[in-house]
Amino acid sequence: MNARLRLAQQPEADALLERDPLALMTGMLLDQQVPMEWAFSGPYTIARRLGREELDAHEIAAHDPEGFAALLSEKPAVHRYPGAMAGRVQQLCRYLVEHYDGDPTALWRDVTSGDQLLQRLNELPGFGKQKAQIFLALLGKRMGVRPRGWREAAGVYGEEGAYRSVADITGPESLDQVRAHKQQLKQQARQAKQAKRAE
Repeated sequence: MNARLRLAQQPEADALLERDPLALMTGMLLDQQVPMEWAFSGPYTIARRLGREELDAHEIAAHDPEGFAALLSEKPAVHRYPGAMAGRVQQLCRYLVEHYDGDPTALWRDVTSGDQLLQRLNELPGFGKQKAQIFLALLGKRMGVRPRGWREAAGVYGEEGAYRSVADITGPESLDQVRAHKQQLKQQARQAKQAKRAE
């Protein structure tokens, strides 16, 4: 299986991310407070537990909330906070059903600019500005979704040759470089906080 994506670092999970835009979007949603591979293997785990080959926004949106939370909480849990994230995944799917008939590709199919796509991504439940920009960069760099001005709209995450986010990961080596960059940012933030306290 030759997936372009190496986010889950598991061939089957990465293949699902590549063929199923809802899985990719769900992985991006789950990518907080857990290691990236854990987040992006989540959609594959959810699909298997639902007995599906791919995720379906209509099915997830209509699922009993308690049952869906239990599904994500089964060992191994899909996330560190499976109950809360189950609610967020359902919220995202309900939004997609309501605004895009459950089809994530409808977000970018007819956009005319990167700014327009960024605005649509920003409106998704659970997607703040940074997450929206990273997902826009991921779509542009890895999935060939490149409306005019997409790099500019993605901000620093759209830059070529940088290792700032999941959009730049193509294998274990680049994963290590992105991790190192994130550690550096955390260290700088800690130092800035200490300097402020010392003032």
